[in-house]
Amino acid sequence: MKATIKNFLSMESAGGIVLMIAAVLAMIAANSPAEGLYAYFLETPVEVRVGALQIAKPLFLWVNDGLMAVFFFLVGLELKREFLEGELSRPANVLLPAIGAVGGMVGPVAIFVWFNSGDAVAMQGWAIPAATDIAFALGILMLLGSRVPISLKVFLVSLAIFDDLGAIIIIAIFYSADLSTTALLAAVFCLGILGLMSWRGVNSISPYVFVGIIMWIAVLKSGVHATLAGVALAAFIPMRDSTDESRSPLSELEHDLHSVVAFGVLPLFAFVNAGVSLEGVSFSDLLHAVPLGIAAGLFVGKQIGIFLLCFLAVKAGLARLPDGANWGSLYGVSILCGVGFTMSLFVGSLAFENVPLDLEVIFDERLGIIFGSLLSGIVGYVVLRISLPKAG
Repeated sequence: MKATIKNFLSMESAGGIVLMIAAVLAMIAANSPAEGLYAYFLETPVEVRVGALQIAKPLFLWVNDGLMAVFFFLVGLELKREFLEGELSRPANVLLPAIGAVGGMVGPVAIFVWFNSGDAVAMQGWAIPAATDIAFALGILMLLGSRVPISLKVFLVSLAIFDDLGAIIIIAIFYSADLSTTALLAAVFCLGILGLMSWRGVNSISPYVFVGIIMWIAVLKSGVHATLAGVALAAFIPMRDSTDESRSPLSELEHDLHSVVAFGVLPLFAFVNAGVSLEGVSFSDLLHAVPLGIAAGLFVGKQIGIFLLCFLAVKAGLARLPDGANWGSLYGVSILCGVGFTMSLFVGSLAFENVPLDLEVIFDERLGIIFGSLLSGIVGYVVLRISLPKAG
């Protein structure tokens, strides 16, 4: 039994499978006699107080603002490693996924705006379909096993990294409000301390994490979304030990956090955010401009934006197809990128968190996220299964 569990956790698709299970459990909880218990769980008050400093939030916000900062910290570590020593350090591997990522963000946003232009409340969600859920998308791709060339996996991961970078920029610029100058100055001071430690060659992770927690509190109080503190902290984690070049503190930390995030943080996030009650929901609710724009953005906008720009880049001689891939498999991956689940839910939670209650009940953006992601996952898998060579 232990060996079976260990083998499952080592699978590249395991994170996506656990994420899917968590989402299904949330849907069951929200549409069963346990609905009241589920709502009580989400609203459980959690408070931390040190003297005059107080952080009091319901549990689901601790997950969204706190645990997701750990997720973004891991994303930041991956970004730094990839740009310094990974696949994105090689110019030949950068251009095609970077171009695809641009199309993968512009296409969905354009479709959402086309559905919702003129509605100021709805337009707050313009960035929701721009995101790709790398855990889900890669998990689905891994279900095809050895038939998937390594270069195609690298393309998907690289594109998702650029996509995450774009999402981080969007959150920083468009989903921060009511800024506190004092808290921002405290966060900047923490950045200075982190920079000083990095310059002085501090190799121990503990001091960075300690200052990072203080910075997270400052960012949380500043009005800038607290998850960005995770990305900022990652930028200062040393890539190489100043006394032993063979050791990478960043890679060690990334390895330690991967399972925690994949099997803890992200499934818990999915569980507290994916519980859409279907009571009284009809097909017409899905046809509301907001969920419809999100679903169409994820399923149609993603695949058109990514594939079209990649096609033009290859035909113009700016880039080349990944080794072992064909146009059909590239198209399948483009569709798969429409699985926006975790990141889309996160951006959605930011986009409409300040909408008055009497307006919020008109639509539920999560319907579009779930439907668009599900459709992208199924169709993308089928296209890849058809287009990839049969296993020998």
